[in-house]
Amino acid sequence: MEMKKRISLELRNRTPVEVAELVVDNCRSSDGEVEGLTDDFKELEFLSMVNVGLTSLAKLPSLPKLRKLELSDNNISGGLETLSEKCPNLTYLNLSGNKIKELSTVEALQHLKNLKSLDLFNCEITTLEEYRESIFELLPQVMYLDGFDAEDNEAPDSEADDDDEDEDGEEGGGPLGDYDDEDEDDEGSEGGEDDDDEDDYVDEEEEEGGEEEAEVHGEKRKRDAEDEGEDDDDD
Repeated sequence: MEMKKRISLELRNRTPVEVAELVVDNCRSSDGEVEGLTDDFKELEFLSMVNVGLTSLAKLPSLPKLRKLELSDNNISGGLETLSEKCPNLTYLNLSGNKIKELSTVEALQHLKNLKSLDLFNCEITTLEEYRESIFELLPQVMYLDGFDAEDNEAPDSEADDDDEDEDGEEGGGPLGDYDDEDEDDEGSEGGEDDDDEDDYVDEEEEEGGEEEAEVHGEKRKRDAEDEGEDDDDD
């Protein structure tokens, strides 16, 4: 599918100014140029044109709010100064799998002052001696190159961070519920013990009352027997 037609389909009855994210991966650029994108996409923040046959960025429109640009697996070999002119607020740029060979080509990105992450994986430039050191020196604003910083620490994954926060929130809620259950159990057990104590106390009173009553009946029977004995003597 041609890039221009793909972009038209991706609009989904929206106007270009309403689009903040646009993905047109694996479509075809007829002449290696950007097609179908205009200055009307001024609210665009994320653009992905992976494997579309690009050889040039010359026709890229002005995208002042664009922050993330995916251009991997194309045939771009130069002309990166266009990005500084048209996308001055880029923070993430993926050029992996392109035809970039020289440091001088990447030097054009120096004017992207907000660029924090750059990916040149599978480009010929990565075979240069001291490639990583040279890029970090050439582009001091870049924190992560090919997914790692200058000290080989992996770039954080924003989605993973969100998942961790969600997990932390769930863990934080768990103990509260447990504490409530324990409190209820403690209260229930204490209440049950009190009831048992009261029952024992009542039982003891009943037993004591029964013993006293038995003693009274015993004494009465004894007196009755003595009275009968006296009557017999009288006879």
